[in-house]
Amino acid sequence: MAKKNKRPAMSPGETEILRLVWQSRGATVQEVYDALPGNRKVTYVTVATLLRRLEEKGYLRHRVRGKAFIYAPAAKKEDVIKRTIGDLVERLFGGNPVPLMQHLAQHSGITDEDIERLKKLAKKKQ
Repeated sequence: MAKKNKRPAMSPGETEILRLVWQSRGATVQEVYDALPGNRKVTYVTVATLLRRLEEKGYLRHRVRGKAFIYAPAAKKEDVIKRTIGDLVERLFGGNPVPLMQHLAQHSGITDEDIERLKKLAKKKQ
């Protein structure tokens, strides 16, 4: 059975831009460009191109305010994260999420508090 609402995968640059739009809940090209970290060497035109591609792929939509396009999420953050992580787990770990969790626990600075929250979540899933 085909997955519904399957959108094309995003490039790392597109993912970064989508994250910024999610944070703002709607932004112009200039606002997204200004929100990029200072160490990112991306041009205004590149940001506009990435926003347009994200709209073509179904992740964003826009409305017009004066002469500016206001880009807003068209895809729920939770849905995109679920699909992206699911694809990653499938490709790298054959569908088994445990090796990913082990890697994150060993290499990503997870705190004892984080581990306790994960334990509570695991208990709810049982």
